[in-house]
Amino acid sequence: MTTYDIERYLNVRSAYGGSFGPDGESLAFLMDTTGTAQVWTVDGPGEWPVQRTFYDDRVTFVDYSPEREELAFGKDQGGNERAQLYTLDTATGEITNRTQRPDAKHRWGGWDGDGERFAFASNRRDHTVFDIYVQDRDGVGDDAELVHEGDGWLSLSGWSPDGDRLLVHEAHSSFDHDVHVLDVSDGGISHVTPHEGRARFSSVEWGPDGDSLYMVTDHDSDTLRLERLDLSEGEFSVVEDGGEWNVDGVSIHEESRRVVYTRNVDGYTDLSVGELVDPDRIDPAETASFPEGVVAGLDWGPDGEEYAVTVTASTDNTNVHVADARTGERDRWTNAATAGIPRETFVEPQLVHVPSFDGREIPGFFSVPEDAEGELPVIVDIHGGPESQRRPSFRAVKQYFLNNGYAVFEPNVRGSSGYGKEYASLDDVRNRMDSVKDLKAGVEWLQDHPDADADRIVAYGGSYGGFMVLSALTEYPDLWAAGVDVVGIANFVTFLENTSDWRRSLREAEYGSLDEDREFLQEISPTNNIENIDAPLFVLHGENDPRVPVSEAEQIVEDAREQGVPVRKLLFPDEGHGFSKLENRIEAYSAVVEFLDEHV
Repeated sequence: MTTYDIERYLNVRSAYGGSFGPDGESLAFLMDTTGTAQVWTVDGPGEWPVQRTFYDDRVTFVDYSPEREELAFGKDQGGNERAQLYTLDTATGEITNRTQRPDAKHRWGGWDGDGERFAFASNRRDHTVFDIYVQDRDGVGDDAELVHEGDGWLSLSGWSPDGDRLLVHEAHSSFDHDVHVLDVSDGGISHVTPHEGRARFSSVEWGPDGDSLYMVTDHDSDTLRLERLDLSEGEFSVVEDGGEWNVDGVSIHEESRRVVYTRNVDGYTDLSVGELVDPDRIDPAETASFPEGVVAGLDWGPDGEEYAVTVTASTDNTNVHVADARTGERDRWTNAATAGIPRETFVEPQLVHVPSFDGREIPGFFSVPEDAEGELPVIVDIHGGPESQRRPSFRAVKQYFLNNGYAVFEPNVRGSSGYGKEYASLDDVRNRMDSVKDLKAGVEWLQDHPDADADRIVAYGGSYGGFMVLSALTEYPDLWAAGVDVVGIANFVTFLENTSDWRRSLREAEYGSLDEDREFLQEISPTNNIENIDAPLFVLHGENDPRVPVSEAEQIVEDAREQGVPVRKLLFPDEGHGFSKLENRIEAYSAVVEFLDEHV
């Protein structure tokens, strides 16, 4: 079998985030052909795309105006996540910075129905909270009108059909939300989801007539269900129950009353299409057949006849597909390149369930090179979050490891999303280290697997996954041959003290508070257990990281070196929470490969 170097794999491209133009015949999307995600447009499947932006920094989203050949997009600087909002005239190529507040974050809230105004949430007044603004399409900077002062983590879910109200989503934690309806004219706001305990209300959509809301929620169940909220009565009704799996998203086209909703079935997307014939009834229609993986990011064509989605699978790199909502016919509209690597060389994982210390089964994906012989080194790749989930999407670095003789195990330890709120809460605060015990159970499962070499198992992860790497190395040092920590948390106390103001309360809801749990947080922090570490360690970080400050990397490196542990450190001055620029990704992952070749 032909093998390819890491740089080749890092040149596999992704196209995603499709948005239909007002004529329904063109599509804007993001693609990283230049090395960072930029705005492109295309006029049909197989047509040659046109690049529209040319920045060194990434573009974070694109959204076509509903009435004009005009695009809105967001861009931060150096990974600092303080995105500014821009508009682009596709006829002239003129780009205008509409927000002009580089010290603040801006979250796009969408165009109104005629494209004359847009809304956004921003922390420009107070960096610890988010307010709601409305701005005329030709306004700039301070032309934005402050329509609601917030006191928490707010974002927007869209304009009402008549354009007089906005849906405001409030996150208290990853698994506790609220929804409010904001009157744009007078600033009056109504809380429409009062509840006890933790409950998610997400993927919120206006009903076609503006008198109800549709959303996925677990306010009265363990898993997310598609429910309708009657705004006049304040009562919920179940529209679609996903059974043991989450209904994880819904999208409604107001005029045609067509609906698409998705279930997350053990990580794989199950997509359904239909028509809302009664408030609580969806009649099914023909559903397109997509590659078996993850389908997300839906955008409707103007008349509701077509919809665009982003599709990714373990053996299929990310692209935008367009499907007919009536017939189910589908075309791939983008052609993100695979860098000349044959698609048939990409490896499909096996879905596995591993028994853990308390009898629970931990789901995950195990991938083995197709031509593997004998016992292989294994990379245990741990997702971040922790309220996230490893799903069967395309990951170029993973395919490189498989192509070069490594097996890869991707566990969804307790605390992962996708399996109900009970499972997701099993690692909260004082139960944090139970998720690390799940890693131990995963390694014990690998030790009995005929394809795995028990002496060459690597802990690898980013962000919260970086904390899991460091905890695995300090809690169970005999299990690991090496560790790779990417933008990871080394000490929960210093992390919470130094993370961006706007994130602290949200993270304390998951990890524990500095006021009440400081002693426990210190106790479980890897920096305070560093004397146990034996395995070589590689730490990578972006110096502009607003989530996990670079000081976390500095202290774990210093502490590990004092213990005589072989440590390598690599910092990037122009990156944030992860690596967005191609040249940096090449340097980072080439260094990871060298580190693993040396120690594993």
